[in-house]
This record gives sequence, structure tokens and C-alpha cells, in this order.
Amino acid sequence: MNTNNIPSPTAAGRVAVVILNWNGADMLRRFLPSVVANTPAGLADIIVADNASTDDSLTVLADFPGVKLITLDRNHGFAGGYQVALAKLGDGYAYYLLLNSDVMTPPGWLQPMTDYLRHHPDVAACQPKLMAEHDHASFEYAGAAGGYIDALGYPFCRGRVFDVVEHDSGQYDDVADVFWATGAALLIRSRAYWDAGGLDSRFFAHQEEIDLCWRLRARGHRIVCVPASVVYHVGGGTLPKENPRKTFLNFRNNLLLLYKNLPARRLRRVMFVRCWLDALASLVFLLKGEGGSFMAVWRARRAFRSMRADFAASRAENMAAAVTDSIPEMLPASLLVEFHLRRHRLFSQISRAWNFLGHPRQS
Repeated sequence: MNTNNIPSPTAAGRVAVVILNWNGADMLRRFLPSVVANTPAGLADIIVADNASTDDSLTVLADFPGVKLITLDRNHGFAGGYQVALAKLGDGYAYYLLLNSDVMTPPGWLQPMTDYLRHHPDVAACQPKLMAEHDHASFEYAGAAGGYIDALGYPFCRGRVFDVVEHDSGQYDDVADVFWATGAALLIRSRAYWDAGGLDSRFFAHQEEIDLCWRLRARGHRIVCVPASVVYHVGGGTLPKENPRKTFLNFRNNLLLLYKNLPARRLRRVMFVRCWLDALASLVFLLKGEGGSFMAVWRARRAFRSMRADFAASRAENMAAAVTDSIPEMLPASLLVEFHLRRHRLFSQISRAWNFLGHPRQS
């Protein structure tokens, strides 16, 4: 284990596989061996960025002498931790691969994505097919086969709409343009990452990768899913589903996401509708007996109002840098209407109903 000693690689096209860790010793024991075994040394360096863990993570890492280590001074969260860690890498890497510590990587997981970026200079970032570690035949909630967003800001995926997660039968094995690539396994050009400003540390955690990808798409870059690459993610498969802190971050960050990136001609109407929809969501939590999440929704809205002024400069910058305000990978409809009223529970049903990205990308 090389501590805080990150050399500048000289080989063109090299990848920094960066795993952000915070008190994840058990996950490192379980999944880091697959990353080490199945990541070609000639292609990539494996780097763990430790967010000031207080468990025995550093002791675990001592058993992996080929893994480089960046130690951070405190827990900067997901977005901030990556911002600080990636800034320490210098200019030597052509690509960053942001990889969650709870991801198992099989043989051949990285090469198809790097090959795709090398042959498609207009693509800034991509993701693999994200499968559930507890059920390799099912997609995983956090990214499935690529992410999208609806007209009101609700994210969904090829293979996952709200809580409906599909089994994989090869239905999404084509390379496809997406709105956002999952932060659980995100390969991105280092120059594109920094040109767009990177992850916004003010988000702390949740939806920061959607914010980054929205900036990239608005500035004319493509983002794709390359399903020839496959990884297996624990994510929502075994972790607690309902958590007031998670509810707070998701609702607050989604509003920040919209405010930062939505064109002015749509912002006021969308925010008005979201006010009522968030109120309805809080009522649903209350009726389900989830008082903590009920309160979290309203705390999130208050936090958004208090933070909005601090994001005004970022919004102005994004609007000025955008080359388009019409992104094809944004569903021009309400996902809530599609899911609850029209009973379209699968991505393919929504795609057919709206002629929405119904054609596979020719690679």
C-alpha cells in the first residue's frame, strides 16, 4: 500500500480506479480482492481515498500492497471526498473510474468502457451494466443499464423505474445514450470532469452524479451505458431502504439539481408543481407511519430555500455554458403519471409510449 504517493503515469489513456471509503473495512475485505484481481495493471491504477475512517480500513488496506492510498483529513461526503481525492491525482490520468466500495468486478469489466471512450471522442462518460450483487440476474437500483430523468426531475433507469427493478434477459444489451451514469461505477474523461467543475461537494451525497452529467449533456457531451461491461453492486439490495437522512438528502438535492440546471423557461412551473408533489410525498410517508421521512421532506425544502442563493452563481455559469436546453434523454412527461396512472412499470413500456430513445446506438 502506497500512502499518499500518487505518481503521474506516463502511459497515454491510463485509468485511475478510485474507491472512496468511509468506515467500509468489511466492504474492502469483501470486494477489493475482485477489483485487484480483475483490473489490468497495464491499464489502470487502483486508488483508495479514505474519508478519515475510524474503523480498521487502513489495516485492511495494508494487505494490498499494489493499491495506492489517499488519506483525507475528514469525512467530506461522497461528492466532496471525490473532489479532494481527484485533485490530488495531478494530470497523469486520462480517465477516472469512480467505483463504490461495495462493487464486485468480474474479469473483463473495465476494457469495454475504456475502448468505447477511446473510439468515441464525443462521449465524456459511461457506465457498465449495474447488476445486483445478491441476485446476478437482476439489475441494481442505483443505475441498472443507464439513467434518465423526467420533466419534473424524477430519475429512473433502463431496468429500474421507481422501486420496480427488472430481471436481465438481454433486453438492454445495446449501447445507449443516457442522461446520467451511475456514481457507483462511473468512467469519465478527467478533462471533461474538471472542465464541467466535477462533483458539487455541497450535495454531500445523493444525486451529485446526475448534476454532473446534466452539466456535461447541456454542454454538448454524450453519456452512454456500455453493457458489455458488467459489475455487481450491493447498494439497495441489502441496505436499509427507508432512512430519514437519505430522504432528506434525496429531496433537498433533487431541488438543488433542478435549480442549478433547468432552463429558465421551465424552472418556475416545475418548481411550483414539485412543491405540491413533495407535499403529497410527505403525506404518503405519514400515512405509512414513517414520521421521520415525513419531517425529512419538509426539512429538505427548508434547506433548499436557505441554500438557493448560494447556488445562483452556479446556475448562471451552467446556463452560460450550455449549448442546448433540450436534452433528448429527458423524458418529456411525468414519470408519476406513467407509473401510477398509465401503469407503465418498465422502461420499455415508457419508451414505446413516448417514442423515447427507442433505437439502439450504433457503435
